[in-house]
Amino acid sequence: MSPLLSALLSMEPTDSLIALARVCGGGLVTGEVQRFVWDHCIAKDAGKLHAPYLKKFLKKLIAEVELNHGDVLDELYEQYAHFMASLKDSDFEKGNARVFKCISFLFPDGNGFNSCDSRKLMAPLQCSLNMLEGDTGCSIWPSSLFLSECILSFPELFSNKSCFEVGSGVGLVGICLAHVKASKVILSDGDLSTLANMKVNLGLNHFSVETVMSETTEDPNMVKCLHMPWESVSESELQNLKPDIILGADVIYDPVCLPHLVRILAFLLNPKKLYPEKGSGNHLGLSLESKCTDGKVNGTHQGSTDNGDKFQALLPKRTENGATYAGLKKGSMAFIATVIRKIETFDKFCALLDSANLTIKDLTDSLRPFNLLPYMHSYDRTGVRLFAISCK
Repeated sequence: MSPLLSALLSMEPTDSLIALARVCGGGLVTGEVQRFVWDHCIAKDAGKLHAPYLKKFLKKLIAEVELNHGDVLDELYEQYAHFMASLKDSDFEKGNARVFKCISFLFPDGNGFNSCDSRKLMAPLQCSLNMLEGDTGCSIWPSSLFLSECILSFPELFSNKSCFEVGSGVGLVGICLAHVKASKVILSDGDLSTLANMKVNLGLNHFSVETVMSETTEDPNMVKCLHMPWESVSESELQNLKPDIILGADVIYDPVCLPHLVRILAFLLNPKKLYPEKGSGNHLGLSLESKCTDGKVNGTHQGSTDNGDKFQALLPKRTENGATYAGLKKGSMAFIATVIRKIETFDKFCALLDSANLTIKDLTDSLRPFNLLPYMHSYDRTGVRLFAISCK
């Protein structure tokens, strides 16, 4: 019944919870399933769960049992009656109110999977319920879940690497990077309220937070946070980062921000080549005007054909007994997970990359992660694509 508990703690839609409860009971929400719900999902964690959400779940659970002429556990009736007396339906969504979710990554069995000495990673997160009205940075998006699954499925690509994330949101990707023992984890966001919420989440996951860049001895429980508005970050700030791997989840949806993002990627992926000539006045020596480019295949700009073999050499090679991993090439690389909502925006991103002497390759089919969130029916991984970006 662990998937049912994981689904409840991550605040999956209540219909999904009822479906999982039926599976646990062999088609019915039995007394045993109700007892599990009470003992492990409510009595133990009721104070941590969002009360209006729990009220909605109990209402559907009780209706499901009664529909099949079963007996409802007294404790569930009493808890629902308490919610009925103390909560109003309007309490479910109030502005930008924050709630606590717990994302549980369930590692599959098998000797070939490196699970980092754990069969489950549970990441408690303070999030927003209001995803579309000004609080997007504090919400959990599919691309962030997908990128997190990639990190946990292919830990040897990220362990002992200096990793930097642009637009870190709730901090889930950084928590997964720390779990696979990245040598350095630096998270960033341009929104101060999002950054403050991210620091809360790192604390919930028992990480120390450092907000300044330094060269002190690395603490494995230390995650660095940086306020980094893309449009105003300076070369000196970027020069201090020196990451092996850059990551981003759903960071290319706004066409206005793309030139600033590509400027950052270009500098971090090849800082030596991008310093402007003295007195040239050319910011970072880049021309980031959006241009039409050729070389696109199904909306993905492939760059020069010589890069194909180079990228193929980087990919993990799966075997029947598990997975083995190829090492990263020398130099930095960026992994960007995204849902392509408008092809015009994505094409502009590819054109900007080409102008900045960067190449992009679609790794979605080559670097397919394990399904570590099998209980999360609301998470549609099929719409997420993963791209690798490097210098030409």
